[in-house]
Amino acid sequence: MYLSVYNWVVFFGCWQLHGLFNILRVQVSWSMILALLKNGHEAVYAAIEQHLLFAQTAAIMEILHSIIGLVRSPVSYTLPQIAGRLFMTWGILWSFPETHTHILVTSLIISWSITEVVRYSFFGIKESFGFTPSWLLWLRYSTFMIGLIYVALPHMKASWKYCLAMPNKWNFSFDYFYASALSRVLYIPGFPHMFC
Repeated sequence: MYLSVYNWVVFFGCWQLHGLFNILRVQVSWSMILALLKNGHEAVYAAIEQHLLFAQTAAIMEILHSIIGLVRSPVSYTLPQIAGRLFMTWGILWSFPETHTHILVTSLIISWSITEVVRYSFFGIKESFGFTPSWLLWLRYSTFMIGLIYVALPHMKASWKYCLAMPNKWNFSFDYFYASALSRVLYIPGFPHMFC
């Protein structure tokens, strides 16, 4: 019951359970989108700083959950993940204000927002109802793979990296661009491997 409440509170960014400690994921995402649309990427960090600091610091609870056995994730997996986020949040962004207006900050916040909204809704549904819909399972494990392949495709095509053209001594050709584009078929929702 606790994990169910925890995941939904983290997902919705409510101020219950941990007080202001959990002004979180959806709120960070919404504030980021508004700042990005209104003032551009330079304004994103200023708009979400306090919420982001609370959100990423609240993740320390996940280390505690792992230590006391509330979740199956081993501490050896959870600790480096949370430590890395805390390092980026406090050790880089908070410590060096010069970074605040760089476009990579917006990229980082977008990545974290998408990941965490999907992740905490996934765990919230799983803890509340004992199952998760297949589309949410797909989002949980495939979103960034598809996105990164899509982002890399133009660079693959332009560079011909990892490609093998004919003629060659093996009489074989391989186009990394097309192989990568076709690999995205594996991530279509409902594809048979998702049900294994």
